Amino acid sequence: MTKTGWTLITATGVCVGLLSGVLGTSAVAPPRPVQSTASAVAAGPWTLQITAVDAALRSGDLTAAAAASTEAYRAALASRRWEAMVDAADAHLRVAQAAGAPQAGVPRARELYLVALFRARDAGSLEGVLRVAQSFDRLGDREAADHAMRIAQRM
Repeated sequence: MTKTGWTLITATGVCVGLLSGVLGTSAVAPPRPVQSTASAVAAGPWTLQITAVDAALRSGDLTAAAAASTEAYRAALASRRWEAMVDAADAHLRVAQAAGAPQAGVPRARELYLVALFRARDAGSLEGVLRVAQSFDRLGDREAADHAMRIAQRM
C-alpha cells in the first residue's frame, strides 16, 4: 500500500476515534443490548437532576436551574442512555425558555439530541430514534429530523 493510502487509513481511524469519544459511541464495539425503557428511565440517576431543574424553575431560581441542568447533562453523559440525553436536552431548553432566550438553548440541545440519536441507534431503540426525530422537528431542524427518520427506517 502507498504512503498516501496508509495516511488516509490512519486519518480516518483517528477521526472515528475522536467522534466516538465525543459522541459517546463506539465505531468498533457492537451495539449494546436493548433494555426496558420504562425501568431504565425510572431508575436513572439523571432524573434527580431533571427534578432539580424543574423545581428551580418553579421557584424562579434560574441560577439553580442552570446549575442543575449542567449536572443533569453530566449524569446523562455518565449513564450512556439515550433517554438521559433527551431529558437533559429538554431540560436545557426549559431553562433557556425561562431565561427569556429560547433560541439561545437550541445549539446545545441539538448537540445533546444528536448524542441521544446515536445512543438510541446503537441500543437498537426504534422508540428512541423516533423520539429524537420528533425533538429535532420541534427545534425546526428538518435536516436532522429527516436523518433520524432514515435511521429509523433502516432499523
